[in-house]
Amino acid sequence: MTKVIAISGASGAGKTTVLQALSDYFSCPSLYFDDHTDSSTYPANMKVWFENGADLSEINTPTLVSSLTELIAQRPRYIFVEEPFGRERQAVAWMIDYVVLLDTPLEFCLCRIIKRNADKNSSDPVHSVQRYLAHYEDHLRDIYVSTVARVRSNSDLIIKDPQPVSASVVEIANWLKSRESVDQSPVVSVL
Repeated sequence: MTKVIAISGASGAGKTTVLQALSDYFSCPSLYFDDHTDSSTYPANMKVWFENGADLSEINTPTLVSSLTELIAQRPRYIFVEEPFGRERQAVAWMIDYVVLLDTPLEFCLCRIIKRNADKNSSDPVHSVQRYLAHYEDHLRDIYVSTVARVRSNSDLIIKDPQPVSASVVEIANWLKSRESVDQSPVVSVL
């Protein structure tokens, strides 16, 4: 039976890198959140959205849902999906078996995002980073803190300490293998 594993965490937590490595390790398919976003994915004003309660069902990725449905029908052993919000979005929650939260400290995440923005082929990377930091200080940090706390409360495995990708993959792989043995154990009823 196929198991869908969501890799979750704040922006910059390392989700994409870990997801790629897990997909390679298990030779299983993977889906990337950012490959399924468009101009209508996020609310137009994230600060107002957050102030109004941050309803995660307002983050829409219908192509992710349809791609995941198609992959499940193919019945691979595992499907790894980058889902920053774990089981907190109703559109995908029902398809997710396990949530692995990369609970990376936000200062590490921020460093990675700054490096990523500075490395982009932008005509003005300095201003790109400055704009991001202004949003981060104004509301993005609060959104990350709140969202990660929600995902944390409904996660199956939490990786707290920053570690090499290979260590995260081994930890997740061992955990999944231990879950397989639990899931396959016969149920014994005692009367």
